Amino acid sequence: MIGASQTEVHVNTDDFGSAGEQARILAHALPFMRRYAGATVVVKYGGHAMGDERLAEQFGADIALLKQVGINPVVVHGGGPQINDMLKRLAIQSRFVDGLRVTDAAMVEVVEMVLAGTVNKMVAGLINRAGAMAVGICGKDGGLIHAQKLQRTVMDPDSHIEKALDLGFVGEPAHIDVRVIHALTGAGLIPVIAPVGIGEDGQTYNINADSAAGAIAGALGAKRLLMLTDVPGVLDTDKKLIPEMSAADVKAGIADGTITGGMIPKVECCVDAVEKGVRGAVILDGRQPHACLLEMFTEGGIGTLIRG
Repeated sequence: MIGASQTEVHVNTDDFGSAGEQARILAHALPFMRRYAGATVVVKYGGHAMGDERLAEQFGADIALLKQVGINPVVVHGGGPQINDMLKRLAIQSRFVDGLRVTDAAMVEVVEMVLAGTVNKMVAGLINRAGAMAVGICGKDGGLIHAQKLQRTVMDPDSHIEKALDLGFVGEPAHIDVRVIHALTGAGLIPVIAPVGIGEDGQTYNINADSAAGAIAGALGAKRLLMLTDVPGVLDTDKKLIPEMSAADVKAGIADGTITGGMIPKVECCVDAVEKGVRGAVILDGRQPHACLLEMFTEGGIGTLIRG
């Protein structure tokens, strides 16, 4: 019988083949389930997997299953494509600098509406439909994410002098108050968090989901931070997956050009999380069906594990 603090999770067994194959998979996964029992795992969810209906449903079922086997998942989601769609509908032009959206007063209202509203409830709904109990919140709720204005500089191409870059209401986590997360997980609920923070002056800030997930994982002392992306992980110069890296390896990879472009802020976020106490941060392909389960319950996982 399932107790009051537990949830009944319905998994589509068609995904796992015959009964014998299902039993083999479960027997293989059990040692890993014991390894993570009682642990906190922060999952950053976004990208292609969020837009694919089948992958989205599988993600919801996988997060519900993690809860059912005694793991405490915390989901932090993005929503860039959904924000873009809404801005187009409202005829508001977007401008990006170094991959970050310049966010004025009108735009930050749209960002909050989409992230903390439509997308947040959609992601929580995926998990709820799978049989678990998820609650959608944003970083402003309970003072979860205290934010500060993101400070960046760029090199002026003409003068070659660094200049301050004003991104408007784009922020970064300054402090994470984990009490609201503990209150939810302690009640058997799964927090689903939109990366919108609050400044000291009460101003709303748009925060990069990777940065928010890393900061939350660090504050929770999570055993794992899973960063779902649109690539298999960190690739070497031959485009082959690097299964594991230390913080020193990451810094060397950036310096020698192995790690480039949009992967740089992701690995830096992982290194920062590990330095703040996360046992390991993994960059993995969210387009892979059951990516979270394959990473956590198979030997070696499927992504790039970054350790201290």
